[in-house]
Amino acid sequence: MEHFLATWGYLALFGATLLSSLGVPVGSEIAIGYAGALASGQLVTTGHDHLNLLLVILVAVAGELVGSSIGYAIGLLGGRPLVDRLGKYVLLTHKDLDRAEAWFDGRGESVVFFARLIPLVRSFISLAAGLAEMARLKFALYTVLGCAIWCAALAAIGYSLGSSWHRVIKDFSYAGYVAAALVVLAIAVIIYHRVITIRRERLVGATVGTTPAVARDDARQL
Repeated sequence: MEHFLATWGYLALFGATLLSSLGVPVGSEIAIGYAGALASGQLVTTGHDHLNLLLVILVAVAGELVGSSIGYAIGLLGGRPLVDRLGKYVLLTHKDLDRAEAWFDGRGESVVFFARLIPLVRSFISLAAGLAEMARLKFALYTVLGCAIWCAALAAIGYSLGSSWHRVIKDFSYAGYVAAALVVLAIAVIIYHRVITIRRERLVGATVGTTPAVARDDARQL
């Protein structure tokens, strides 16, 4: 990623943030931070060894907005038929959509804004907002606000580190392994909980669906 950024500069940054907003794990956080470090002018690299901090932030926000808009459109246009076709692969049901719509009603703005400041969650909130049919302009506005804070903070950290970027990243690499392990564990727990919940909901649905038939049989016997 660092070599890609040093070679392609703003274009690489735009692509990384766009893909990350679509849920593709390309490490956009590292990309934005490293771009900020390049903007400090203290790193010696080949290619784009000096970027502008303001442009780094603007390009990163633009990439995230475009990627988020694509994710939003997929959720909005796909809607419930999308859940019918693909929901079983990502453990989504129509009841999840009902809960999402109820959650977004009246608080969608704050949900989108604060989700943009939470790792992992920020990559998938666009799809949820689209499925919940959140208003487009509100979605775009709060996406830009949240992404601007996130990108500015990461770029500023990279800029302040400057020539110390590689040393600090190396020091944090071990902590990153621990964090990754915790994330994997958390995802496993969430998946297990979702599987149990979906099985329970299907069982209840099947029971409710057979109740009329049972009642008719009882009526015939009488």
